[in-house]
This record gives sequence, structure tokens and C-alpha cells, in this order.
Amino acid sequence: MNTKSRDSCREVFKNMKIMTLYSQYIYSLILYTVNNKYLFNTNKEIHKYRKRYNNNLHLPIVNLSKFNKGAYISGVKVCNHLPQYIKALANGEKCLKSTWKSFFCHHYFYSLDEYYAYKEDRRA
Repeated sequence: MNTKSRDSCREVFKNMKIMTLYSQYIYSLILYTVNNKYLFNTNKEIHKYRKRYNNNLHLPIVNLSKFNKGAYISGVKVCNHLPQYIKALANGEKCLKSTWKSFFCHHYFYSLDEYYAYKEDRRA
């Protein structure tokens, strides 16, 4: 791509439609969570009250930092932070993986903090 060693790869990734390492990690966490849905509860199953985030996955309270940094808790956090329009597709669309992949190919996250700072109003 004729770029210098100190140049940012964002434009290169955008042109070649390649996910960054963090985007691939987040995508893998989402796939893990969706493929193992039976391990997770929603807030609706826990609280029985009508709340704004009823359809989000319930985030259990844990004391062990090793478990807190693992795939279970990270998957819940990442899935809960997905934009609403992607969560809405989860109920009826069969090509959900391609929707996630296109989302991560349009938004290049270089850290988890950058992903959590993403706001839904910048919809692609």
C-alpha cells in the first residue's frame, strides 16, 4: 500500500475492508456470547420489572478479577454495548454475522475503550 512505517493504518484497513485486532476480538466475543446463549440471562429474566435495558444481558457481580476479565463478562459487556439497530436485527435476521462484520469494517477500534466510547448516533 506504499505507506510509511509511522503512518496510521486506519485508511488502509478501510480501503481493504480489514478488521483491526480489537475489532476481531470484539467480534469473537460477540460470536462466543451468541453461540452460548444458554449460559447467559437477560435483565428481563432477573428483575421482572419493565426497564429500559430489559433485553440486555445481565451482568453478574463477581469479585475475582480473573473472572471479571474473562470471556464471559467481557462478552456480556460487549454485547450490551452494541448499537440498538444491530440488536434489533438479532431477533429476525439470518445474516447477522455479515451485519456485525460490516459494522466492524466501517468502524475501526484500536482499543476496547474506543469501542465503549462509540456512540450509536454515528450510524454507518
